[in-house]
Amino acid sequence: MSAAPLFLDRPSPVHRLAPEVKIVATVLFTIVVVATPREHVLPFAGFAVLLAIVAAIARVPAFWLLKRATIELPFVLLAVWLPVAGHGERVDWLGLSLSVDGLYGAWNIVAKGTLGVLASLLLAASTTSRDLIIGLDRLHCPSVFTQIATFMLRYLDVLVDDARRMRIARLSRGYDPRFLWQVKAFAVGVGALFLRAYERGERVYLAMVSRGYTGRLPVTSGEPAPAAQWVASAMLPVASAGIALATVLA
Repeated sequence: MSAAPLFLDRPSPVHRLAPEVKIVATVLFTIVVVATPREHVLPFAGFAVLLAIVAAIARVPAFWLLKRATIELPFVLLAVWLPVAGHGERVDWLGLSLSVDGLYGAWNIVAKGTLGVLASLLLAASTTSRDLIIGLDRLHCPSVFTQIATFMLRYLDVLVDDARRMRIARLSRGYDPRFLWQVKAFAVGVGALFLRAYERGERVYLAMVSRGYTGRLPVTSGEPAPAAQWVASAMLPVASAGIALATVLA
């Protein structure tokens, strides 16, 4: 398992942007999407076009995005239920009595959720996990969060390998996950994996302290992003804000 499973190595202008400018652009774009009133439909079409343009510039395939956007399916299923279970004014459609407020709520969840997921996927596809952490550090994110994320990425592959070896050991001893009464072996394995991770964390921390660790990792972020990159990245949130304002004020 890779520590950066969503990153696509492409020679594109989006990939060459500094990570902090991409993080800020994605957050601002998401804020504009969330702040847009759900009663206005056209702005969301404009937001989708903006993301399609960014995806084309970043050379991220549409199928790749759509396949990984299925992570929001549980929320889509919830949205489908809202028009049926909602209260208030109702309309009839194909023999069904649907709540108007529920329809707006379902549209709100699907539209904003999908755009947010796609924007996050574009950020992950154009930025490595290490660069994301560097970008957060440059944006003065609390160091405790960036350090936890750093260690998580560093040891994720180690934990996955431990879990895989433990599963192979269980199977070699007759473990069959199809039987419910054998779930105890799985629970014991999870507990053992937790203990191994805890003990490894203690050893790593003691090793770091013995080498001069004082609560903050060495800064390796290099030079901050130039002004030109901030201007280029601002085009997405500025364009989205313009679309929202033009439609709402019209």
